[in-house]
Amino acid sequence: MEKEKPIGVFDSGIGGLTVFKRIASTLPQEDIVYFGDTARVPYGSKSNSTVKEYAFQDARFLINKNVKAIVVACNTVSSAALRYLRENFSVPIIGVIVPGAESAVRATQNGRIGVIGTRATIGNKAYAKEIKAINPRVEVFEKACPLFVPLAEEGWIKHKATYEIAGEYLKELKDLDIDTLVLGCTHYPLLADVIQEVIGDNVKLIDSGIAAAEAAKTELDRYDLHSNKYSLGNQEFYVSDIPVKFKEVAELFLGRKIKQIQKVDLEAITV
Repeated sequence: MEKEKPIGVFDSGIGGLTVFKRIASTLPQEDIVYFGDTARVPYGSKSNSTVKEYAFQDARFLINKNVKAIVVACNTVSSAALRYLRENFSVPIIGVIVPGAESAVRATQNGRIGVIGTRATIGNKAYAKEIKAINPRVEVFEKACPLFVPLAEEGWIKHKATYEIAGEYLKELKDLDIDTLVLGCTHYPLLADVIQEVIGDNVKLIDSGIAAAEAAKTELDRYDLHSNKYSLGNQEFYVSDIPVKFKEVAELFLGRKIKQIQKVDLEAITV
């Protein structure tokens, strides 16, 4: 029975669907419950204590959905609250930063890695610490790009304004001879085409969602929690608010229709 429980995935908004999509592709037989805290997005501008509070509530919501493991599809939470969550919940909890850092170190040829993320992720130096722990000789250059989150939430995937803002954010990284760039926020892969065009084809983009999906598979292996089903898993979507653009952008990114997105009463989560 334990094996047939769903995997829980949560994020502050729509960005976690980039991780959700990778997990669904890597583990197609698994049921997945997704929760996006769209009423309180973005998390990246909040204090670490507030991020911990929100993350605890998000994880508890998924635990109440009887999940067997939780993937924290949010770099801000992974940087500020992952240890806190592991101390408070007994299921395996997988973040996105360590898998992303490992992928970046494997990818770099010249030892110069750029990282873009929210103010909280960059302020916590989450990726720099993990990358340096893996290989102290690697140089890491970080840049906060807070406007990328609302652009992704709005669905401005290739808008003129997105190109202009990306140009402003990335111009200093372009001058630092990086050959690898970590998309240190799960919203950013939604803007990957623009980011790649602006930063240049000679820079490899690292999508931490891909690495996190592989890490989730490894955790299920470790605890012998893989579903025994041969059919495709069921998927449920919950949000704390339903912005007009959420369904549209979610369907555009996932490449299919979403039958139902259920709104959760925020008061029920925060009690």
